[in-house]
Amino acid sequence: MSAHSYRFGIEEEYFLADAETRGTPRRSVKPFHVEAAERLPEAGRELLQCQVEVCTPPVTAFAEARDSLARQRGALADLAAEHELLIFAAGTHPVADWSRQLPTKGDRYRGILRDVGLAGRRSLICGMHVHVEVPDPEARVDLMNRLLPFQPLLFALSASSPFWQGKPTGLTAYRLSAFGELPRTGLPELFADAAAYARYVRIMTEAGSIQDASFLWWSLRPSIKFPTLELRIADSCTRLADALTIAALFRCLVRCVVRRPDLNAGLDGVSRALADENLWRTQRSGVGAELIDEAREAALPFADALETVLDLVAEDAAALGCAAEVAHARTIVSGGTSADGQIAAFEAARDAGHSNRQALDQVVEWLARTTRG
Repeated sequence: MSAHSYRFGIEEEYFLADAETRGTPRRSVKPFHVEAAERLPEAGRELLQCQVEVCTPPVTAFAEARDSLARQRGALADLAAEHELLIFAAGTHPVADWSRQLPTKGDRYRGILRDVGLAGRRSLICGMHVHVEVPDPEARVDLMNRLLPFQPLLFALSASSPFWQGKPTGLTAYRLSAFGELPRTGLPELFADAAAYARYVRIMTEAGSIQDASFLWWSLRPSIKFPTLELRIADSCTRLADALTIAALFRCLVRCVVRRPDLNAGLDGVSRALADENLWRTQRSGVGAELIDEAREAALPFADALETVLDLVAEDAAALGCAAEVAHARTIVSGGTSADGQIAAFEAARDAGHSNRQALDQVVEWLARTTRG
């Protein structure tokens, strides 16, 4: 385990917007999706037609991941322009109305919507997923447990969903609230071992609650498609550099808990409850949150909590060749997240005398421009 390369891959979900109205497309986007599939084999559809997903191949170098995502973002932006559309990465669409969205056709999506009803139609959200290779299947559940306390910090760095249904939410990351309407979301449970997790999946499957473990939509889970742990907590990152930082930090943390079997061993219900509280704090305040440190029994400024993690994974960042990507986390904290940028764009437009909707249109413009880079 400690000797392997920790290959990783990144999946990003993007919104489509009408280039004129800045809302979701007024006409069919089927031609866009057809051409996207022809031009970009990595592109795929998501639950709603106003979404598109891309992914990197499994890689070991962040330069490869950067080049792959930059190419895909640029190609999709060009294609969107040809169809009078914009494309952008954010956890929520600032102006879209969930009730006007059309679901993507397909048996899986149709089954999900039949199962979860209105909550599925309201799931107008986009996230980023990071897969990190863990060759030993028996190790994945233990690592999932011990990585639990780090998830709020990773989430805060990705915050990009301060608006919902055309209104400021007062939160930096509303996406988790919308996603939380679905079952089997949020932080994973703490399982005693891999056998306990397998028993849970077996009972849930045989009882008809899920078809397989891919219907466990937790913020972190063992993938059933790849030999990986899959981080799912992050909002879709508007800035590519931010996405790479979160992927790098998660990859380093996986390696760190592998080489440090003592780290976060023996977590209990208190540990999970504190992680859940930290998740709420970061949902509300992003990188401005104070995070509760269980060992110190105190709340620390986010910047201090980040430095603790950066010190912890310094050896891993050096070994994996991603020290620069990891260090960019400090830039996110000092310069602000995508959510901070969106709020600043909105407030600047309002101060200039624009209406609420006009200000949100400026936010969509900022998102599309920043996503393109």
